[in-house]
Amino acid sequence: MSNISLFKSGSVIPDYLRNAPDATTKDIAGSSGGKQISIKGGVWRMVVGGEEVAKNEDRSMNFVVVASGKGITRTFYAGKYEEGKDIKPACWSAEGVVPNAEVPEPQSSSCATCSQNIEGSGEGKSRACRFSKRLAVTVENDISGNVYRLSVPAKSYFGKADGEKMPLQAYGKFLAGHGIPITGLVTEARFDTSEAVPVLKFRAVRPLTQDEWEIAKAQSLTDDAKMATEFKMVPSRAETGTQPALPEAFQQAPVPAEAPAATTEPVKRASKKAADAPPPPPKDVASVLADWGTDD
Repeated sequence: MSNISLFKSGSVIPDYLRNAPDATTKDIAGSSGGKQISIKGGVWRMVVGGEEVAKNEDRSMNFVVVASGKGITRTFYAGKYEEGKDIKPACWSAEGVVPNAEVPEPQSSSCATCSQNIEGSGEGKSRACRFSKRLAVTVENDISGNVYRLSVPAKSYFGKADGEKMPLQAYGKFLAGHGIPITGLVTEARFDTSEAVPVLKFRAVRPLTQDEWEIAKAQSLTDDAKMATEFKMVPSRAETGTQPALPEAFQQAPVPAEAPAATTEPVKRASKKAADAPPPPPKDVASVLADWGTDD
């Protein structure tokens, strides 16, 4: 049974610690942006808030699929796609039918008739518009625990079954033909070592127990499952150009306007040398910190 372990010993989180109120850890971690399991480089990687926090180099992992995103997500990149790079697609569709309303320049009014959806529009015989299927999954030995997003790419979704080795769509049809809900099973996802790029094949491992089945159904209704399966395009840092604001203590205070003279008494004229001298440059953050000194 494969897992991305939290503890070196392989221990499972005890119930009294699970989801306990903990503002300290949340404050340290900052905004998480949800949890996902990536298959980049043919390795299982746990990613939280865009940062890899753990990995598992086993060839397979056992999951319970608790929810699935509607339709098939499509994304089109105007330039060459580079995984992990903070670049926003030029066009996208959450359900693979029409471009999302917020797309600034849709490639077509319909995904089915789009020129980027033609074989050969991408590299080799591939399509320039990329397909993926979003799943919300839990690991087999912690069904009541964390819900992860698993994004299944096109080569892992489409295709024909080869014995017990099935792409996700073929696996779903196999289960539907037997009247078995995927949420009621432990599903193995295994890397196909005959492929040059990371490709997953799926098969059923065992049915859930009655208690596990009730937990899996409850997990499918959680906000975490919804977050894992919904498709939201987040603006890239380059696009927003946002920079973290300086703390108030470091922000330059506005210079008050000179108060009008209360009397007409003569004032001493500044010397020409003093008047011509440029004002001292404002201190930057590093200078302010330097003025504080050290602990020595």
